[in-house]
Amino acid sequence: MLLAFDTSSPTVTVAVHDGTDVVAELVSDAAMRHGEQLMPLVRDALAQAGLAPRDVTAVAVGAGPGPFTGLRVGLVTARTLGHALSIPVYGACSLDVLAVEAVATGTVGAVGAVGAVGGAFLVATDARRREVYLASYDERGTRLEGPTVSRPADAASTGPVVGEGAALYPDHYPDGRQPLRPSAGWLARAVAGEHVELIDPEPLYLRRPDAEIPRAPKPVS
Repeated sequence: MLLAFDTSSPTVTVAVHDGTDVVAELVSDAAMRHGEQLMPLVRDALAQAGLAPRDVTAVAVGAGPGPFTGLRVGLVTARTLGHALSIPVYGACSLDVLAVEAVATGTVGAVGAVGAVGGAFLVATDARRREVYLASYDERGTRLEGPTVSRPADAASTGPVVGEGAALYPDHYPDGRQPLRPSAGWLARAVAGEHVELIDPEPLYLRRPDAEIPRAPKPVS
């Protein structure tokens, strides 16, 4: 049984995969409360699947990129569960998971037409500070470049763009596509099927955290 969760976006998403497909998936109903909501969602998702924590055989976690605080909550929790249950923990780039879902399920374009991502595309998510996290993919959802952090105007595209970044900056990404935020269900499918690169459960930070430990003052000469 694979427990998967992603905390790289404003909402928390948790899923359970039984080796065949997702059997439970939950999303938080409030944004920016990762620390309060992750473990209750884990508990509820396991209960929905009829499982106890001891039944989990592996953990998958979204490694971002994303805001420092949210990523820290998810990754620390994943490593803690892995240690407590003596099970492996797999990380995956959250943008890669969005790409896998977009290729597998089709998307809704800016004008409402339904269709799959038929060629190369971008994934852009909200990096705050009027910036986006960005990566490019081929038609199979294989990452070609990135992830990077950029101002939308510096990385504008008229091609298909998956993710919340396109919804936030439609002037720069007019062909916005779903999904908007990472899904733990698709994280679980991607990791179980090895459709994404499996990485260490370490955060993909693309810039320094907003909150830093103050440095010691320089000595007065």
